[in-house]
Amino acid sequence: MMTFSGCAALKNAYNLANCDYRYHSIANLAISDMNVANGLTPLMIPKVLAILSGNASSIPLSFTLNMNVKNPNSGAAAFQSMNYFITIDDIRFTSGNFRQPFHVDAGDTKILPMDIGVDIMELMKNNSRSAVENIVKNFLGLSNTASKVTVHLKPSFKVGEQTFTSPVYIPVDFTFGGK
Repeated sequence: MMTFSGCAALKNAYNLANCDYRYHSIANLAISDMNVANGLTPLMIPKVLAILSGNASSIPLSFTLNMNVKNPNSGAAAFQSMNYFITIDDIRFTSGNFRQPFHVDAGDTKILPMDIGVDIMELMKNNSRSAVENIVKNFLGLSNTASKVTVHLKPSFKVGEQTFTSPVYIPVDFTFGGK
């Protein structure tokens, strides 16, 4: 387990807040247990569209969101764990916890991999079905309209035996999808 002295933890927290966060890629994409990480085949497209327009009680969507974290600081940036929530097109898409330490040295860039899982049917219960379908279609490369994404990161730091959580979220904005 990564533990910092008080001053080192504060410096790491400061450096982390001043890192440059950018979308890198989406990997390991699957919908309803169909692996679509390498793209949709012509035979998969009708299946996926039928799943989205059908009456399934659950439509699991999972993927790894990879973000570049570039540390322009003169010291390391690190966290112990992190809470996050993601909004896509003003829909609260998902939230969760990243429960492994992350460290990026001064002047380096490192990929932060976040495993995400969501039930599309649960999103459709509280949001416009067509808006949620458009988001899913963007993941699959089937939409003409890009989606606006904000990933809100809230890291925690361990100082001795105490864990401290950042008082504010670090926002990371990007768009994806569309043709």
